[in-house]
Amino acid sequence: MNSILSLGFILVAGLLSAKVIKKAKFPAVTAYLMLGIIIGPSILKLVSGEVLGASSLISNVVLGIIAFGIGENFSRENFRRVGASVVWISILEACGAWILVTLVFLFILKQPFYISLLFGAIASATAPAATIMVIREYQSKGVLTDTLMGVVAIDDAWCLIIFAVSLAISQAIFAHIIDAFSIFKVFMQSVFNILGAFILGGAAALALSYFSRFIRTQTELLIYTLGCILSVIGIALWLDLSVLLANMFLGAVLVNSDRSAFKFFESLKTVDPPLFLLFFVLAGANLELALMPKLGLLGLTYLVVRVAGKLSGASIGAHISHATSVVKKYLGWGLIPQAGVALGCALIAKGDFPIVGDMIFTTIVATTVVYELFGPLCTRYALHKAGEVATEHTK
Repeated sequence: MNSILSLGFILVAGLLSAKVIKKAKFPAVTAYLMLGIIIGPSILKLVSGEVLGASSLISNVVLGIIAFGIGENFSRENFRRVGASVVWISILEACGAWILVTLVFLFILKQPFYISLLFGAIASATAPAATIMVIREYQSKGVLTDTLMGVVAIDDAWCLIIFAVSLAISQAIFAHIIDAFSIFKVFMQSVFNILGAFILGGAAALALSYFSRFIRTQTELLIYTLGCILSVIGIALWLDLSVLLANMFLGAVLVNSDRSAFKFFESLKTVDPPLFLLFFVLAGANLELALMPKLGLLGLTYLVVRVAGKLSGASIGAHISHATSVVKKYLGWGLIPQAGVALGCALIAKGDFPIVGDMIFTTIVATTVVYELFGPLCTRYALHKAGEVATEHTK
């Protein structure tokens, strides 16, 4: 297929697959991922090379839009209601997966400490895209939804810090050099990355709000909002900052500095559905089924133990912060998906550790297939059990 025909086929086939799978009460994102795997290079080869090559571009755009929408949930009103829970749960669910995976790999699988530490650090990441997609599809509203949105929004901040520290320690152990200054330096680089993303997003939000006085129509508002988001994505990539964090801060600062901020978020709802569809179909198309048999004991252990760490960490955080019972019981199930950030961390590990890096990357890619296919189902289960799914979807 040429690239234009390939894009048209993906959109139409994605729509049809979502309608079919909806009858089985599966989320649309699961249909998109399954479709991507089927039509991708591993099976039918119906996606053109040009479209597959554009996956990185589409991913950055969609993740930027998703992160911007997540920022809306950080309004003062929402944060007063679930703020303490979000902070405690996000820290403990990330650390829970990090510590538990590290310990199991070290003491049960008998892996070297630096390998165990890297797997644990990567396990702390949660992919917000699939979770947000399910929340939007089922129009869920409530305390669990608000808390979950907040947790997945800042999960990447903790993951960046955890991975930076773990990578520095692992490099020192691997080179037989324990240099406290080097570890501190890498840790501070991660802090500056987060701080830089906040400054970029905050400055862009103030500019977006100020110049919106010259916007007259809904069409102009859509173009203006999308243009600002793309600009923040581009600057973040140029400065090597987190696209997710920069756009999350853009949305968060905007919603707390502009009383009419809702109009910016609403304007994007007319354009983002096809972009989301493309993002998930291409994510499925880029995952190689040939990697699945290579999972082995490491992969199976990682799959199970990471989930256990997320569930236990989220539950402990919810109890410490005195969250509602539905948050204590079900929030962890919305943290199962894992994709972009984890794959990025695995790529870094692959480059820095030539001997074991391929094994780490292969394991993370293979487990991503499983997490991205079944994670959305777990999120839907949590929202349904909490009674926060819109009425029309529960019938």
